[in-house]
Amino acid sequence: MNTIFQTLVYQREKGQDAVLATIIWDDGSAPRGAGSQMLVGCNGLLAGTIGGGAVEGQSIAIAREMLADGTDSMTREFRLRRDGSEQSTGMVCGGDVTVYFRRIPCGDGAWDTLAAEVLRRVSTRTVGWLVQPLDGTMPYLADENAVKEKCFTMQLPIGERALIFGAGHISKALVPLLSSVGFRPVVFDDRPQFATRERFPQADQVVCGDFTRIRDYLTVEPEDYVVIMTNGHEYDFQSQVQVLQHKTAYVGVIGSRKKTAFVNQRLRDAGISDEAIAFVHTPIGTAIKAVTPEEIAVSIAGEMILVRAERREANGEVHNGCPMH
Repeated sequence: MNTIFQTLVYQREKGQDAVLATIIWDDGSAPRGAGSQMLVGCNGLLAGTIGGGAVEGQSIAIAREMLADGTDSMTREFRLRRDGSEQSTGMVCGGDVTVYFRRIPCGDGAWDTLAAEVLRRVSTRTVGWLVQPLDGTMPYLADENAVKEKCFTMQLPIGERALIFGAGHISKALVPLLSSVGFRPVVFDDRPQFATRERFPQADQVVCGDFTRIRDYLTVEPEDYVVIMTNGHEYDFQSQVQVLQHKTAYVGVIGSRKKTAFVNQRLRDAGISDEAIAFVHTPIGTAIKAVTPEEIAVSIAGEMILVRAERREANGEVHNGCPMH
């Protein structure tokens, strides 16, 4: 959404109309689910995606027609199957999606105000919901999520916070990767030469502090994703003891299985429950035989993305589209 509204601002500065296409309903297997968006200009796709393939191609054509003939809004159903119906796309995914198209005229100042506020809230991580009436009237922002009749509501993507303890070579590869997939990385290290904004420009925050007193610098929240890979086993242990006293969405710790067994016994001796210890992903990351810092970062990010997707799915927040496995 951030990229879409940034692109929208640029389009408006150039004096050009655009069409915002949003999947407002999905059922069964589809490339993207409800809430997926793309912005289309007179020459085609500008930003975002609603899945690629036939649905996206046909939607781009519809949006360009709207820009040419001045249509304000419309809704279109797509069947991702070969059933001979008018809505059939010829695809074989087996699902259905409904796309809402809204033309955004460059001369409408209300859109300038909306775009600026969306970008402000996303950049400041301020919670909010974008409400799109499906009758062609102006979308608006709401501070609370509420079901509105004949409206589609989606939460602003403020992202999940990822607390990364340790600012070494793997963290340097991991931070930009996590940032690119919607996490908000916070890097913590006790070495001033490592805990710098210059080293981690994509991090939301970089903290130089004492690993034995994390609470003096950060508050660990229930929705946080925690990665522990400091510059020493003792600091890993100290960080883990403190983090495991809180509920979190994810905890991953780097290290061998031999190290894990040794640390787990120390954690028990420190009063950490077996349930909390079992919650930890260690050795961290998905098993892809990663070797280099960049490969290990991919492994860690992949595991975090999976946990996030499972949590969102359990909460009924997203549809994961066509199964990848």
